[in-house]
Amino acid sequence: MSLTLRTISREQHLAYIRSLPSASHMQVPAWGDVKAEWRSESLGWFDRSGALVGVGLVLYRQLPKIKRYLAYLPEGPVINWFAPNLEEWLRPMLDHLKKQGAFSVKMGPPVIIRRWNAAAVKAGIQNPDVKRLRDVEATFLEPKAFEVADQLRRMGWQQGEDGGAGFGDVQPRYVFQIPLRGRSLEDVHKSFNQLWRRNIKKADKAGVEVVRGGYEDLPVWQQLYEVTAERDRFRPRPLTYFQRMWRALNAEDPDRMRLYLARHEGEAVAAATMLIVGGHVWYSYGASANHKREVRPSNAMQWRMLQDAHALGADVYDLRGIGDALEESDHLFGLIQFKVGTGGEAAEYLGEWDFPLNKLLHKALDIYMSRR
Repeated sequence: MSLTLRTISREQHLAYIRSLPSASHMQVPAWGDVKAEWRSESLGWFDRSGALVGVGLVLYRQLPKIKRYLAYLPEGPVINWFAPNLEEWLRPMLDHLKKQGAFSVKMGPPVIIRRWNAAAVKAGIQNPDVKRLRDVEATFLEPKAFEVADQLRRMGWQQGEDGGAGFGDVQPRYVFQIPLRGRSLEDVHKSFNQLWRRNIKKADKAGVEVVRGGYEDLPVWQQLYEVTAERDRFRPRPLTYFQRMWRALNAEDPDRMRLYLARHEGEAVAAATMLIVGGHVWYSYGASANHKREVRPSNAMQWRMLQDAHALGADVYDLRGIGDALEESDHLFGLIQFKVGTGGEAAEYLGEWDFPLNKLLHKALDIYMSRR
């Protein structure tokens, strides 16, 4: 296959994404508008007949004081990752990005390497000898994913460190997903553990009401989100970020981003954002108050979001990132414990990969990032 690559219009890019069963929400053209501090470009791969066969959203971040850029393709590009010769796809991309002034390229192949069902994760948590998810035998392995990793290494790509992604947003290597394709809602509900089912019932009995919010409700979301950030010790994004996200994504597709609010006695006590691209639905950000936790608003909200994802005909409801530590002492343990109760499955992606186009500048950036 002889492939050529060139810049394409947003319209071409979006039309291609819409022709697929799904793609990452970070690879739609509007994601470039969300990331206002980066410059964005849509790339298209064309076959011999001139047909568009792959796309990629590239985000460029300029180095201070010099016109050189980190080029980042979050959870992309959207190409045939299992093609026998990946170099035919990636070499033209590297050549193009170099011409654009990139000194380093970072990408996140949307390729899942292994999965663990809920029973396997639970067994790992209960086994005192098991410290990490990767120590648990996977219930599914994708042999082709190992071939992809081998090809990338041979080409000179370097696997990024877990948790260090240039000055972009590191995408989670481990995620938790609930498969929905071919399943009834009753089947999904039966997969929840006893605690989840009890908490959903408790929220219902307490009168928790889950409603869909609009743009005008984002300040309510922000208040809960900032409370959550303080409690969980992370730096919150500003309200303007979520407002821009809402405007950009919903201008591209009116149902790309949703907001859900869980109310008790008229007060919003939990909130979450949902993203939709084709058959893939993501629980993207979540927040909750410090009080009224006993009425279990988060469980009620997740159940409503899951029901809505199922009604949309989604193939998967994605609860996004988890850590891979299975020890109670780890600060991310609560996250995996909460998500495994849904009866879904943990999945490991190939992770993010770097290609230094200018080794000196790439090394300088690494040193700068390690000192931050």
